[in-house]
Amino acid sequence: MTTSKGRRAKLPPMSHPRALLWKTGRPLLRLYWRLRRPLTAGVRGMVFDGEGRVLLIRHTYIPGWYLPGGGVERGETMLTSLRRELDEEAGVIVTGEARLAGLYANFREFKSDHVALYVVAHGSYEMVPRRSPEIAESGFFSPGSLPEATSASTRARIAEVMEGRVPVELW
Repeated sequence: MTTSKGRRAKLPPMSHPRALLWKTGRPLLRLYWRLRRPLTAGVRGMVFDGEGRVLLIRHTYIPGWYLPGGGVERGETMLTSLRRELDEEAGVIVTGEARLAGLYANFREFKSDHVALYVVAHGSYEMVPRRSPEIAESGFFSPGSLPEATSASTRARIAEVMEGRVPVELW
């Protein structure tokens, strides 16, 4: 979230049971997913504000800054999942178009993880302040001055969209 002066608002640290469970249970879930789930799907949203800045989030359970998003749940479409994840993580309520910018494969954590990246332009959403046990802080950042801890994949996706490049296949 940003303050009225455009600065990043930092939320106080939260020790929510869900975040703690995620930190401790994640290694077991990764093993389960690797063995039992042959294909997973996820979404990420590249949300822009009126100044051309992009929304990034910092989770409570892993270091770094990322585009908001998450896993597609059973019975959800990619777009439905995007809307749910943006609302849960950042209070972004998509009211207009979310344009599919690319479809990527990510083989680092899962056997076959696929991620759909959507772009949500300013004016295509409303923001409602949210607190989530998963999110330590969020904010809009200029693509030219992203936080130092922004993940390499996040930086690459932002550059692809900003420069109009054809997306690569791997996240």
